[in-house]
Amino acid sequence: MKLLHIDSSIRNDNSVTRRLSSELVAQWCGIYPNTQVERLDLALDAPGHFNSDSLGVKYGLQAEPTQRQRAENALSERLLTQFLETDVIVMGVPLYNFTVPTQLKAWIDRLAQPGRTFKYVDGVSVGLAAGKTIIAAMGRGSIYSTTEAGQAKEHQETFLKVMFGFFGITDIRFVRAEGISMGEAAMQAGVQNGYAEVAALIAAEAKAPSRKAETLAS
Repeated sequence: MKLLHIDSSIRNDNSVTRRLSSELVAQWCGIYPNTQVERLDLALDAPGHFNSDSLGVKYGLQAEPTQRQRAENALSERLLTQFLETDVIVMGVPLYNFTVPTQLKAWIDRLAQPGRTFKYVDGVSVGLAAGKTIIAAMGRGSIYSTTEAGQAKEHQETFLKVMFGFFGITDIRFVRAEGISMGEAAMQAGVQNGYAEVAALIAAEAKAPSRKAETLAS
C-alpha cells in the first residue's frame, strides 16, 4: 500500500493540522506496517498556480510547446503520477479565508486532467481515479460544522468532497479540530476532538476486513 502524506499549513510547528495528519499517518502505519509513505509539504514546495503555460501542453494550444510549457508539463506529470500511484492520501488542511490553502488548490489543479482523472461520456463526467482513500485533517479557527450558518460559510470540506468526487473517489473521510482561534479552552477542546476523531477513524479502519485482507494477500 502506498500512502501520500500531504501538509499545506504555513504555520509549521504551530500547526494543528500538521499534528493531526502526522498522528493519522502514524496510526495508519500501525494497522498496515508495510505501508510505503511519501511526503509532500506544499507549504515548502508548492506548485505554481495554473496559467497559460500550464494549460498549453495538456490542451494542445500550440503545436510546438515552449521550454516553459515543457517545464510546467513535467511538474504536472510528476504530481499526477504520484497521485495516481497512491492508494491512500492523508492531508492536513487548515481553513484559510473559508476555504483550502492556495497551495493545496494549486496541487489539485495539476491533478484535474481530462483522460487521466476524469472524462466525459455523453456530456456526463466520469471519474477515473476511483478506489483511493482520502483522509483530511481539518483545522478551523471557528466552529462551522454544528450550524447551518457555519456550514454555509465553509468551503473547505465541501470543496474536497466535490473535487475528489469528480475524480471518482468515494471514500473521503474527515477529522476536525474546530474553534482553535476562540481562546485557550476552545482550542484545547478542538484539538482534543481532532485526536478523538483520529482514534475513531483508525478504530473503524482496523475493523474493516476488506483492505486488511488485500494487504495480507499481497
